[in-house]
Amino acid sequence: MKMFRFMKFNILAIIALLFFACSSDDDSDDEDCMKTITLSQYYFYNNQSYSYDITQEVPCDTPEPTEAEEIEPPVLESFNYEVLVLETTTDTGNNTVRLYFEIKLYNPNDYSITGIPFITLEYADGTKVTSTFSNSISNSCNSIGANSSCVLIFDEEDSLDKEIPESIEIVDVQFLLTD
Repeated sequence: MKMFRFMKFNILAIIALLFFACSSDDDSDDEDCMKTITLSQYYFYNNQSYSYDITQEVPCDTPEPTEAEEIEPPVLESFNYEVLVLETTTDTGNNTVRLYFEIKLYNPNDYSITGIPFITLEYADGTKVTSTFSNSISNSCNSIGANSSCVLIFDEEDSLDKEIPESIEIVDVQFLLTD
C-alpha cells in the first residue's frame, strides 16, 4: 500500500511538473514571438531625395511603423572603381566641347547591390561637382552582381559658348545603396 501511495505521489508530481513546464513554455513562446515589418526610409544626397523599403524581424509587440525614417546616405564601403578613360575634346568641329569617360565599378561583395553611383569631378580652378550624370550615362550601373563589375559610360557635348575648363579630373566615385 505504501508503494502504491509513493507511486501515486510520483505520478502526481510528474504531472504537475509537466503542467508547469508547459505553462512556462507558453510564456516563453509569447516572448519569442517575432514578426516581419517593412520600414520606409529616405535620405538626401546632392540636393536629391532617395527612398526605399527594408524588411526587419522584430518582436510581435513592436508597433507597426507609420512614418518614413530619414537616414544617412548608405554608402557601400567595400566598393571600388577604376577610371578607364577620361577625355575632353575642346573643339569637336561642331562648335561643341565633349567630355567622355568610362569608369569600371567593382562590387567585391558576395551579394548583388542596387544603388546609384555618384561621380565627383574636379576642375582646374578647384571647383568640384558631384552628380549621377544620369542624363548622359549610357550604362548607369545601378545594379552590379556579386563579385562583379560594370563599366559606366558618360558621353556629352556642350556648346563652345560655355567656359571650357583647362582640365578635369575624376576624384571620387561613391555607390549609394537604394535597396
